[in-house]
Amino acid sequence: MKTKETHVREKAKKGKAPGKSPGLAWVVAADMGFGHKRAVSPLREIAEGDIISVGENDAASPMERTLWRRLLYIYESFSRAWSIPVVGRYIFRILDTFLRIPTVYPLRNLSKTTFQVDLLESFIEKGLCQGMLERIKEKRLPIVTSFYAPAIAADRNGSEKIYCIICDADLNRVWVAREPSESRIEYFAPCGRAAQRLKAYGVPDDRIFLTGFPLPPELVGGTEMTTLKSDLGQRLLYLDPRKRFWPRYGVNVEHFLGAENCALKETRKLTITYSVGGAGALKEIGGKIARSLKEHLLAGEIRLNLAAGIKEPVMRYFQDVKSEISGSCDNLQVISGKTFEEYIAAFNAALRTTDILWTKPSELSFYSALGMPIVMTPALGSQETFNRNWLLDIHAGIRQENPDYTHQWLLDLLNKGRLAEAAWSGFLKARKLGTYRIIEVLQTGTMKRELSPIER
Repeated sequence: MKTKETHVREKAKKGKAPGKSPGLAWVVAADMGFGHKRAVSPLREIAEGDIISVGENDAASPMERTLWRRLLYIYESFSRAWSIPVVGRYIFRILDTFLRIPTVYPLRNLSKTTFQVDLLESFIEKGLCQGMLERIKEKRLPIVTSFYAPAIAADRNGSEKIYCIICDADLNRVWVAREPSESRIEYFAPCGRAAQRLKAYGVPDDRIFLTGFPLPPELVGGTEMTTLKSDLGQRLLYLDPRKRFWPRYGVNVEHFLGAENCALKETRKLTITYSVGGAGALKEIGGKIARSLKEHLLAGEIRLNLAAGIKEPVMRYFQDVKSEISGSCDNLQVISGKTFEEYIAAFNAALRTTDILWTKPSELSFYSALGMPIVMTPALGSQETFNRNWLLDIHAGIRQENPDYTHQWLLDLLNKGRLAEAAWSGFLKARKLGTYRIIEVLQTGTMKRELSPIER
């Protein structure tokens, strides 16, 4: 008779999402932008019931719902402040100081509590996350959350197994309890830099798992990465039209991906996906990209996806851009959804044939592990600055030039093989198996360490 752990493990190896029946953990997210929801979305199939959204679940009181909506409003106002003419950047910088992340060097002990930690605890005492705490009383299971508030609240409430997913390459002190050595929270770190910061904040080594960011199983294809290898083999062909990359790296590519994945399987167009964040910030860049590439879109040489998320104003803006370019142009598509779940399903499907991902250096920075070059818009906030630096460190990210001239500089990078190099570097250096490593920890309490550059 198969245990639920064996059931999950077998499906993971085959590249299928784990079955819904196991219910390995309570999975908790916060409606604070897409990052926290995107991080737990791959774990939906192992969740007890459905993913709990703090502040929006049935057990949340009206007061708690109001508090979370106010916090979301502040977050979205913060994200959009950058776009306000003249004064926007100054307002943004003032707001950003609240969650500023200290410099990495000099290395030092940063475990001392901060104002943000004190403020969070006061909110929890007033009822923040209370609805979630009531819900998880139904069954004694581990808690996995992608936001710090539910983790801290569960820790203060006496929960025994609490796991917190870090969503950026670096983090503010507020993610860690007031007394780190006494806390029960264990952390899933997306990269070595985040793990290093957790240690500086006082989290013991044995409560940090360097898993990688949880990527969608449908884009990875199990622990053997069958889908990822197949998609990347095709992507590298489209990212190297002048054959600058393949003569230098082709032997290594075939070694890691398999020769069968490096032969052209079907003809399609070079595809760019531009994605805004959950708050819809920087949507205007998408319009500039489309206008710059108009001739290439109409000529059928390039395909452009404008990922609008779930905000109606952003959807309308991108639809207007599409109409302006050519309403009947099939090479310009708008990706959106009425709900996050609907949107993320369409977005992930589009990534299968995306060659270049253009976005903020948000949690999508970790999608470089899928072998996608990340063209980065300006960083919005301290955490995005650290994500940007991480992408540059692993040579997987490229700073955007003037989007009005995308047709010039981006195609220059394409013809030089630079985008293919960024895609390959991200695949080799970023961790790809975060979803499966997290499930492994939930099943066994530990995680096998891999030395292979791709089996991580």
